[in-house]
Amino acid sequence: MRRSIYPFLAALCLCVFAVGVPLRSFAASTVQMPPIENKPFAKHHIVLQLSDRDPFKQTLVLNVAKNLANYYGPDNVDIEIVAFGPGLKLLLADNVNKGRIANLVASDDIRFSACNNTLHAFTKKLGYKPKLNPHAVVVPAGAARIIDLEQHGYTLIKP
Repeated sequence: MRRSIYPFLAALCLCVFAVGVPLRSFAASTVQMPPIENKPFAKHHIVLQLSDRDPFKQTLVLNVAKNLANYYGPDNVDIEIVAFGPGLKLLLADNVNKGRIANLVASDDIRFSACNNTLHAFTKKLGYKPKLNPHAVVVPAGAARIIDLEQHGYTLIKP
């Protein structure tokens, strides 16, 4: 019987937060948190969280990002999608949404962040490091990235 890694990954992310492991020291040895890149003229700063492996949720997050860019105008809204836990599947190179991701980056300047903690867990479980979408920027911890963005005025949306 094959067991899914997703409950393990979700539990791992929650445990890292729950026990207060110093995330920066845990992950900083390999990946640095990228700077917060604000669009200078954006009136709205939004972070979308994806921590669910459900393909419907992946599509929903991409739809919400596109709808926000259309509503406010791509120059007036700054959007970053942060994927961690089972949600990291969205940012794997072979995900069916890779074309949509490329279009969102090109047309709406939407950024994508991939959790390094989850990437390590995937690597350990699979026995190899999965290839990420070339538009994904690896951050030390997805949950920490969301907190950092919120501290810089971003509004968190969890579709």
